[in-house]
Amino acid sequence: MAISLVKGQKIDIGLSKISVGLGWNPNEGTGESFDLDASAFMIDANRIIPADDFFVFYGNVDSPDGALHHTGDDPTGGNSEHGDDETVQVDIAKIDPNIQEILFVVTIHEASARKQNFGQVRNSYIRIVDEDTKQEIAKYELDEDFSVETGIEFGRLYKRNNSWKFEASGIGYKEDLAFFLSKYFKGQIIK
Repeated sequence: MAISLVKGQKIDIGLSKISVGLGWNPNEGTGESFDLDASAFMIDANRIIPADDFFVFYGNVDSPDGALHHTGDDPTGGNSEHGDDETVQVDIAKIDPNIQEILFVVTIHEASARKQNFGQVRNSYIRIVDEDTKQEIAKYELDEDFSVETGIEFGRLYKRNNSWKFEASGIGYKEDLAFFLSKYFKGQIIK
């Protein structure tokens, strides 16, 4: 039976291959279509992304170590009526030894121009699935009342004492993807 996580809760992963699924549904009648984008930031001990390729998103679907694979962009949030809208597959055994954390973020594409925010989104969640058995291990449903936020840190995988753990974050920001890139990227911001 899957664990239902609460904000801040941490669990041991104990698996070698998982997928991190993110899902959401835009509210009806909000005007333009919603394009929510899931991204994974692979962060080292200095709390930075060591190189461009360690930022995994719809424009860079594979990490250089072969550990992460983004399965593709869902530009409407409607590709999966009852399942994950975007998924990042993780092979923990392949994660570069310098990477200490993988942060999973969802941002609203062109939120400012479209006047959109997470107050117009419902049923948001992040879940961990065992890639071998396809069984859901844990799920964190964002039951927070986000209203003006345009970017949310859903959760993070992090390494402690040579084992990987997952923490349900649920931290909202009134920011776009560039904010997260500037926070964690040491070089030029990827466009």
